[in-house]
Amino acid sequence: MSDQSLSASQEDYLETIYHIIATKKVARAKEIAGRLKVSRSSVTEAFRSLAQRGLINYAPYEVITLTDQGRAAAEDVIRRHQTLKDFFVSVLAVEERVAEEGACRIEHAAPPEIIERLIQFMEFVRLCPRGGDEWVEGFKRYCENGATRSDCRRCITNCLEK
Repeated sequence: MSDQSLSASQEDYLETIYHIIATKKVARAKEIAGRLKVSRSSVTEAFRSLAQRGLINYAPYEVITLTDQGRAAAEDVIRRHQTLKDFFVSVLAVEERVAEEGACRIEHAAPPEIIERLIQFMEFVRLCPRGGDEWVEGFKRYCENGATRSDCRRCITNCLEK
């Protein structure tokens, strides 16, 4: 349910509000400003914009909650973020901190079709008899140490014997 009319900043606000509400039931401007490292006036401006779009319930000096539409949009952003991060860590063997940073940047720009294809690819790799977790681990080792043709032949032989 990716809403292309939302800016990356607005998506970050929704994601942050969602995570705060998940742990504290409601979100407050001060905590959102702290997590996003932005000024309170920036938060107020974002709240007005998100409220106008029907994504949050907002009144000055009150707690912030998500509307059903806002919750769905936040869950979509979180799903894209988690999919990208999982792909970077699980398949590409990228360090978690770097994967987190990359996912934050790419989640706003990647079309839904790419996210869906990444999900399908990860499922395929895990389920395919020629792939699986051993294949992913092999790729991680390749990234760390490099590989030779003899390593590939041995890997293929092991796969065929199973």
